[in-house]
Amino acid sequence: IMSVVGAQPFIKPMQSPPSVSPGIQRRHTLPASEVRPLNTQDAISVFEIEREAFISVSGECPLHLDEVRHFLTLCPELSMGWFEEGRLVAFIIGSLWDQDRLTTDALTLHKPCGSTVHIHVLAVHRTFRQQGKGPILMWRYLQYLRCLPNVRRAVLMCEDFLIPFYRKSGFKVLGRCAITVANLTFTEMWYPISGHAYMRRNSEAIRFPQHPLTVPLTKTDERVDV
Repeated sequence: IMSVVGAQPFIKPMQSPPSVSPGIQRRHTLPASEVRPLNTQDAISVFEIEREAFISVSGECPLHLDEVRHFLTLCPELSMGWFEEGRLVAFIIGSLWDQDRLTTDALTLHKPCGSTVHIHVLAVHRTFRQQGKGPILMWRYLQYLRCLPNVRRAVLMCEDFLIPFYRKSGFKVLGRCAITVANLTFTEMWYPISGHAYMRRNSEAIRFPQHPLTVPLTKTDERVDV
């Protein structure tokens, strides 16, 4: 099982909360914005966002609630949630895979000795869409994967209209995916993971920007900003 000790510098608040006089500081103050790994207590919030995001578009969820809990139990370190004042607004869930291409088993299995991260789902709460949060979270997740010494690439499968969205994050098309769900077909895409970001954690290129990363959106992208 891989070590994620070196990755911890990346799981921290995106920005420091404003300084408050100790005399008036509230108890249990939540950071305005933070990224952290998900856990099973987040499962219901994850599934509610996912269900709303996908059912209306494709009629199918990438992960059902029991599968969300399954992966957040087996490999929570391969998940990432974006929280605003304690509320989940966007997330990614992944697991490890040990073959060159995805098969049906990749939908439910976590292979601890694998070197490929299968990204099962990226979703953004409807209230926070069209703000670039999907690309920002994916950028941060891919940088985080560089901290994991055994990971060599990330893969995902998506419907064709999402290909431009993932290409902007650096993914390349592998070809048609062998997996089908109901009447849906998918394209498989991959992203190379190289280097160890924890060795460069003081680099401005790796730190999450104080001002959100701006990603220009075309009319096509507005449709797929997840």
